[in-house]
Amino acid sequence: MFDDAFVKLDFDAAAPVIEEINPALTGGAFDAARVTILRCSLSFYPGYDFLDIADYQTIPHFKKRAIYKPGNVHVLDWSPETLRRLNETIPVQLDDANITDYVRFYYGHVRGPDGRFKIIETIDDMPWAEDPPPAARKAVGKILSPLRLAGKERDLFRVEGAMMFRDALYGFAALVSPDGAMTITAQNLLLDSLPVADDTLDQ
Repeated sequence: MFDDAFVKLDFDAAAPVIEEINPALTGGAFDAARVTILRCSLSFYPGYDFLDIADYQTIPHFKKRAIYKPGNVHVLDWSPETLRRLNETIPVQLDDANITDYVRFYYGHVRGPDGRFKIIETIDDMPWAEDPPPAARKAVGKILSPLRLAGKERDLFRVEGAMMFRDALYGFAALVSPDGAMTITAQNLLLDSLPVADDTLDQ
């Protein structure tokens, strides 16, 4: 969703951003001389930038993500409640063209007590612990498809796709309201006991 849209900020652009970001952080602060900031725009948060901020000279790396415009900082912390407040404050603006990007963003930035869901659209999205045999890659690839808008139910967007939780792959349908609230309405197990990497799934 983001990789091909990121722009790296140089020091002159990064320094004032870090000056605003640091007071909003817990558990550390960034040094503008060492930080790497990647920025991209999100159509559902018009006027704001999505920031991927990292200090790769620390062990472990110190990383944060934030939704930002000058004078307004929202640090993402994996909490659905944080996204709910963010969606109310900006507020979120969803339409047929950006709803799938929003669902990718949502599940990329929330985590439950037992782990997180990871949207899987292609075989390259699979967090393999090691490369599977070609036949296994082909078999898994055949059941995957891009996340899609499947229709509307009143003012709700119906989105369908596949997601991974722990070592299992599920097909799912979700209803997304105009304020960004997400409800999974259908879920079916596609594959389980897959050889995937635990650290990729935040376990």
